[in-house]
Parts: sequence; structure tokens; C-alpha cells
Amino acid sequence: MKKIPKILVTLNTLLDNPLVSIVVPSYNQGEFIKETIDSILIQDYAPIEIIVIDGASTDNTVEILKSYGDTPDLIWRSEPDKGVVDAVNKGFALAQGEIIGIQSSDDFYLPHAVKTMVKALQTNPDVGLTFADIVTIDSEDNELRRTNFPPFSLEGFLSKDFYIPQPSAFFRRELLDIIGGWNDKYFVADTEFWLRMVFNTKVLKIDSCIAKRRLHQAQRNHEHRKIFDSYRHMIDNSENLASAPLCLQKAAKIGTHLNCIRYNPTNSHLQSTCHLWRAILLRPALLGKFSNSPLLIPGYLQLRILASRLKQNLTRITRDILNTLPQS
Repeated sequence: MKKIPKILVTLNTLLDNPLVSIVVPSYNQGEFIKETIDSILIQDYAPIEIIVIDGASTDNTVEILKSYGDTPDLIWRSEPDKGVVDAVNKGFALAQGEIIGIQSSDDFYLPHAVKTMVKALQTNPDVGLTFADIVTIDSEDNELRRTNFPPFSLEGFLSKDFYIPQPSAFFRRELLDIIGGWNDKYFVADTEFWLRMVFNTKVLKIDSCIAKRRLHQAQRNHEHRKIFDSYRHMIDNSENLASAPLCLQKAAKIGTHLNCIRYNPTNSHLQSTCHLWRAILLRPALLGKFSNSPLLIPGYLQLRILASRLKQNLTRITRDILNTLPQS
């Protein structure tokens, strides 16, 4: 990877209607990819180029891509690759836009999304990265939750007060030219990409919901051990954090502890309690945020689980005894 500079990247003046490149990495997402592509094609903004990089899917993905015929805004490739990091970087290499977005092949944009984000970058010429709120849905399109993130701050990002959702993020290509693409050393390559980026440009959060993120069982998001280890290594290896003010290093430690709770590979409640209290000691204000969390009391969840099992056993034993009694 390129050595990361310690200064903000200089941004060029955007054209009146800059080309926007949307990179779509794909592998066996035939169930969802049509909705992804269609959500881009119906945007009320032009020009847009859609770059689908498919890793030689074995489902119906290629048939769906072929069904778009000679759609001028769509470029696609289907060939074996080394995974999603390789696919995204191939897409970056093909992208010609002044503004770039990355959209997973199981997520999709809402109407006016691209126009909203282009306007944000045009109105704020010193901003290199902008993102917005998203809705999370399940595989059946049922809404699970939606974000309502605060304004961006580097400290808030590091301490995981919020995150940068890939489905709603757009950035200036000058940043890509300086910091490089996704790093295949990290399973959390998207987060590591944003980590490098936020140290090199101004970031703007838009108070608008512009995309939907889909949760389903086939996602990498369920590989907790890899996420757990990769996030910690990302923080430990960050050149930017190594030279950052102590307040930002402290924020990154808080974020690491909270991430360990979210992606606890051992499912140990005691370990989660330990990480929560370490985060609270670094930032006492977190005690209010987690005041109702059962993790605050060491062993509480284990005792509750034990009590539940004991109750179930007593109920079963009582039922068995009653069944042995003679009927009147």
C-alpha cells in the first residue's frame, strides 16, 4: 500500500455534471443484484457509469447481467477473482468518474440518492467523502432499523458513535489516487479504507436516508472471528493513528472495545462485560448510554440463563411427576 501522507488531499473543482462511477462487487447474488442495478439506472442524475465486477458466479447472476443487453451505463465483467477486495479494486481501476461510490450487489439506492450526494460534494468543494443514513432490511424486505447518525467527527468515528455505511458513501477520486484502494490484508477492508480516508480529507454527513442495506445469512458480516481480529489489527497498524493526538488514540481504543462486544467470537458475556467497562473507564459518559445493559453487572447474563434453564427443568420434572400420578 502507498505511504499515507499527513496532509489533506487537494481536491479539483468539480464539473457542473460530474461523472459518477458506482462499483458493484458481486458473487452469487442473483437473487438481489437486479434490484441493485435497477436502483442505479432509475436515478434522476446523469451521467452515471455502473461497473459490476462479478467473481464468476455459479448462480443466475451472469444471465441477469446479460439481460441488460447494450445498456450504455452498464459495464460488467464476470471472471474468477480473489474475493471482494480484488473485485472492488478491479472496479476502481475501470472507474472514470470524478465521484465514486461502492454498492454491494445485495443493497440498493433509494430515489434521488446520487443527485443528493453529488449536490453535497458540489456545495462543499473541500469535502472529499460524504455519507448519509440508511435503512437496514432483511431478506424479505422487512425494515429492521434505520440510522440517525450525528454530524461527522473523527473522534466519533473512531469511538464508534457511528459508522460510515458503504451503501450511502460517495468520495472524490483524488482520494483514491492518493491513498490507494482496498487492502487485502484486512477482512474489514471497507472500514480500513474509510479509516485511511478520514485522515486525509474533510468528511460530511448528510441528514437524508438514501440507501437500503440488506441482511441475510450468506454475508461476510456473520464471520465474527475474522471481523474481531481484523478490526483490532487495523487499529494497531494504522500509521495515521500512531501519530494522531492522544484524544484520537483514546477514541480508537474505545471503539475497539465496543467492536469486541459487537463481534464477540467466543460469545462470552463475561468478556463483553470486561470490554464494556474498559470502554467506560476511558469515557465515563458511556455509563449513561449503557445504563440498562445487562452487561454492566459481571455474571448477570450467565445467572439469568442459568435461572431460565433451571425453571425449564423444574417445569419438566413437575410435569413428569404429575403424569405418573394415578388419574382420578
